[in-house]
Amino acid sequence: MALPTLQHARRAASAWGLHENVRPVGNPGLINGTWCVGDPIDGILQWVNPIFAPAVNLDIDQLTRRLIDQGVATPIVVPTLGGRLWVESEAPAGTGCWRMLSFVEGSTHHAVSSPAQAREAARLVGRFHAALHGWDAPRHSPVRHVHDTPARMADLRAAVALHTGHPLAARVVPLAEKILAAWDAWEGCLGLPDRTCHGDLKISNVRFDAAGDRAVCLIDLDTVGPMELACELGDMWRSWCNPAGEDDPDAVAFDLEIFAASAEGFLSEAPPLSTDELRALTTATPRICLELAARFAADALHNSYFREDREAFPVVGAHNLHRARAQLRLAEAATAAVPACAGILGVRP
Repeated sequence: MALPTLQHARRAASAWGLHENVRPVGNPGLINGTWCVGDPIDGILQWVNPIFAPAVNLDIDQLTRRLIDQGVATPIVVPTLGGRLWVESEAPAGTGCWRMLSFVEGSTHHAVSSPAQAREAARLVGRFHAALHGWDAPRHSPVRHVHDTPARMADLRAAVALHTGHPLAARVVPLAEKILAAWDAWEGCLGLPDRTCHGDLKISNVRFDAAGDRAVCLIDLDTVGPMELACELGDMWRSWCNPAGEDDPDAVAFDLEIFAASAEGFLSEAPPLSTDELRALTTATPRICLELAARFAADALHNSYFREDREAFPVVGAHNLHRARAQLRLAEAATAAVPACAGILGVRP
């Protein structure tokens, strides 16, 4: 799905009485579209992908009120001049909605630069979890069960069976077989109790102060919802512990120093964990890497979810295929690191 244009963003910003200096952020995400408004910045305008119901803004509003009550900094959803938390998207986008978020001064990083930075960011994640521990407010939008790993594997099997004539099928099928075999060999625990989790803890969703030393708040709160802690932290470590990122399969590695520092930081601030939750963290990263590899491989055939870099990958689906390879490589590296991770966490794998 194509993003709305700059002209759409400027017209949407008028609902908040803002018209000047609407410009896209330098590094857009894979799902939503984001623009800065004003100079200096008055707010962050977002087009929210229709995979999220507009009522997610009501959930974010009550979530941020809870965080503020608990002394945890957070951006908030800014009401329009008419007092609404969002406005509908106009044609040609036609779906989705627009919202304005308050701007939090500071800096954004797209890769973890040191164990010290990982420890500081993970402390903030621990404080976030502590603030939401025991909080069970009613939801306005549907729960998105993103980390149903067996279902994602079933989706991959279905995609391969459906797209036998796809131009990339000859390249996707062998990779899919490797992903599915690795999942069959995965040894971990599923089905532990849910906690309220952020749901997308890539380091660029941690806002730091201007110097990059202090973690200030978490952003992109659409994905907050109930999930297993292993999914939350497994996805965090998948992102943080691979300095190569998602687009370089040959450079993939699992950084145990980053893992150790972030585990220490999180546990220093987090609410109490059960023994089963702690043990599940040892195999969490390979689980999530395999899950994302399956999602990328399926979307290489469907091409309906993840935005691709068409300049770098002109063939439709090729970018997602490339990403799937990288995630499978990372799953293999994280699997090899499971005994060391268990030792760091003080549990048996």
